[in-house]
Amino acid sequence: MEETKKYIQAFLSQNKIEVPPSKLSLFDDFIAKEENINSVKIIQENQKMIMANWKLKTRIEDILLQPISLPNGTVNKKYETKLDFIKLGWNDVIYSEIKDLDDSGLEFNNEEELIFGNPIISGDLKIKLLFRIEGELEDSILNEKIITIIINPDPKSLWKDIESDKNDSYWKEDNVAISSDFLDKNIVIASKRGRSHANVGSFRDDDFAFKNINDTGWSVLAVSDGAGSANLSRQGSKMSCNLVLSYFEKNFTVEYLKEFDENLLKHHNNKDEDSSKKISHFVYDNLSKAAWFVHKELEKFAIKLERPLKDLHATLIFAIVKKYDFGYAILTFGVGDCPIGLLNKDLTEIKLMNWLDVGEFGGGTRFITMPEIFQSDKFSTRFGFKLVEDFSYLMLMTDGIYDPKFVVEANLEKIEKWNEFLEDIKGKNEDNCKVDFNKDNAKIANQLSTWMDFWNPGNHDDRTLAIIY
Repeated sequence: MEETKKYIQAFLSQNKIEVPPSKLSLFDDFIAKEENINSVKIIQENQKMIMANWKLKTRIEDILLQPISLPNGTVNKKYETKLDFIKLGWNDVIYSEIKDLDDSGLEFNNEEELIFGNPIISGDLKIKLLFRIEGELEDSILNEKIITIIINPDPKSLWKDIESDKNDSYWKEDNVAISSDFLDKNIVIASKRGRSHANVGSFRDDDFAFKNINDTGWSVLAVSDGAGSANLSRQGSKMSCNLVLSYFEKNFTVEYLKEFDENLLKHHNNKDEDSSKKISHFVYDNLSKAAWFVHKELEKFAIKLERPLKDLHATLIFAIVKKYDFGYAILTFGVGDCPIGLLNKDLTEIKLMNWLDVGEFGGGTRFITMPEIFQSDKFSTRFGFKLVEDFSYLMLMTDGIYDPKFVVEANLEKIEKWNEFLEDIKGKNEDNCKVDFNKDNAKIANQLSTWMDFWNPGNHDDRTLAIIY
């Protein structure tokens, strides 16, 4: 009754009614009546209900107005984000579900509060969060909050793939991939036109060629990257590779190589200084002649076309390899920014078989068409020689592979970077593209070509990768 008395006193006071001392007895009788006590209870319960309803209303409004920022997604790229009710301060949400994810490629796991999947449409995806908070009736209409997820288009889809002109005099296939034998090992090569070229229908500037010269036991592999600024670089790269093969096929005869074979055996058995000098001289003499031969033939071709030699600008790397009873002899040459990497048998060491023409010339590279490279005092350092018992991989690549996968030249001499590169090729990548180096794998060329479709922002150049394994 005391609570009823206080309430009625406050009520009367609010209405400027005071109970005089002479009427206190009357007031006590008034508040003691059951109908007045019940009326006060009803009023207080209604007040509590109004207050509770207002709190519910404002709480729901707060949730509806609370901004939600979910990570952007990309079409065809795995998406996963947690709609974390605790972090959002929604501890009082007792029921929730997500609507309007149909045909989006996304799903919602209510228990884990996860939105996940592979988006298949781009744009502002408007999804409905239906929810009920603590205090609402079980059969009450669910509250509806719109949440936006921005789904960006697949960047690959923004690039056109226009075929190059097959009627052009120097047309070549946009994409090539082959596998074959190389000595007692295998070789797989893929050369792919870059997206920047495909987007405008221009040609693949990269090229490659290889051959097993069966009479001598030597095999030759050449890779070239035509300069994008040179009008006929696609022909320059093609000719460079084929000219390397023709030079060694003509000049590496059994009789000519007899002395080198003897010196190599002496070097293996004794590692004497005399045999080492003779090997170094042989490497320099023969590989420099091969490089000069390529240069001069390109020069003749340019004169024939009445075009400047720079129109045929192309880098050039090549390796000639022979298997002996005591191991493999590997001879290399390089001009430009395309690396040659030799990985030992247990993948613990990397030997970079050439240095790259980067940095020294202000970021510009050198080309086999430049006569100054033959006059430079650094010309002799362009050659490499290695005699190894065995190896796991010998790789030649253009900068379309090197730039996105190794980024800087220093990484080319780090075995951990090459192992990461191998893991990438073998399937550890966001596209789950895998190249199986099983020697019986007949699909390896297609696998390598597919892997080379990897996306890397800002790197859309031609890509060529040759792997002896």
